[in-house]
Amino acid sequence: MLNISWLQKRLQRAHYLSFSLYAALVSFGTYSCMYAFRKPFTSGTFDGMSFLGIDYKIWLVITQTIGYACSKFYGIRFIAEMQGNKRARSIILLILISWIALLLFAVTPAPYNIVFLFINGFPLGMIWGLVFSYLEGRRSTEFMGAVLSISFIFSSGFVKSVGKTVTVHWGVSEFWMPFTTGLIFIVPILIFILLLEQIPAPSAEDERLRTKRAPMSRLDRKKFLQLCMPGLVLLIASYVLLTVLRDMRDNFAADIWTDLGFGKQPAIFTQTEVPISIAILVMMSLLVFVKNNVKALLLNHLIVIVGFIVAGVSTLLFREHLISPVWWMTLTGLGLYMGYIPFNCIFFERLIAAFKYVSNVGFIIYVADSFGYLGSVGVLLFKNFSGISLSWSQFFMDVVLVVSGVGIIMMFISSVYFKRKLQPASPGELAIP
Repeated sequence: MLNISWLQKRLQRAHYLSFSLYAALVSFGTYSCMYAFRKPFTSGTFDGMSFLGIDYKIWLVITQTIGYACSKFYGIRFIAEMQGNKRARSIILLILISWIALLLFAVTPAPYNIVFLFINGFPLGMIWGLVFSYLEGRRSTEFMGAVLSISFIFSSGFVKSVGKTVTVHWGVSEFWMPFTTGLIFIVPILIFILLLEQIPAPSAEDERLRTKRAPMSRLDRKKFLQLCMPGLVLLIASYVLLTVLRDMRDNFAADIWTDLGFGKQPAIFTQTEVPISIAILVMMSLLVFVKNNVKALLLNHLIVIVGFIVAGVSTLLFREHLISPVWWMTLTGLGLYMGYIPFNCIFFERLIAAFKYVSNVGFIIYVADSFGYLGSVGVLLFKNFSGISLSWSQFFMDVVLVVSGVGIIMMFISSVYFKRKLQPASPGELAIP
């Protein structure tokens, strides 16, 4: 039902560059539209509303994030074992569940509607693994993954701008705004899912260069974790830090911009995210030219370290009033996404290829994501229930400085570990079990 035979045949015969461009654009479109069902509500402020003495918007963000985090734990098995012929239908079903949850959020009085943000977040947490599974294990995965990944930089700002426009210029209430924004994107996402489903499986040459990808059983997953557990712990811990910062900046961008004096400018979300998207796309795409998987893995470590440095240094400069708020938000975003993006599409792709382990990227991404969002929930709860009275902008600055220092140290140790682990014991032999 979802097959377009002439398009599938054309893609199978296409040059890999043409194919890569097609796959990149349709995956970008799919995931960008998904954000219209996840992030628009964060553009609202819900001023004057609270529940049990806690700001109402805080409840919404925490509830959705908990749903998203639970989804990541469930997705470890769900994504790892997903069969290729069920992906498109699964994406459609998950999107519809999340959209219905937004409708129930709109029609149910506050604060009883908070629970529907959990229901909205849970299905959306599995979309990334399903979409990326169409792209992994190919010679140009870096380019396609980079294009896909910038969707959650660009789209987060874009859908917030759309959501803000829906409330400011269309007069839609903040409760109906998330559902209305989803309505705008429902037809586009169905079209993109249809086009995504036409992507053929990796070629024999792709498998030679990047290792065959396949569903993973419980035993397969256990063996993979045992293969390089110390390095994975360091990588996942670093990713947890990046997820915490990325989520804080993303979910409370409206509050941070309000603190900085830009609360009445809907376009500010897109203004800062577009340059970041372009820079990350170029940076990640260049990794396609690094054919050696071990070298590419170590280079990814360096990119993440530089990202931590950019975020930390720009925050210090802003604190000393040496750069403007716009430059600070742009540079911290650039630094955070220099670390966050590789983990979501490239880091584990090259890790699997370097170890030549028949598996799939979705499994290890969801292991990392589950702990990443658990950390994000933990920080949200700490900020709101610990009695700390800092504004979101000040709290964000403090966390960036701490996380940047810790992240640099962990990523350096991880690079040393993997360099030694993957050092050939003899010509053509890796020093792994």
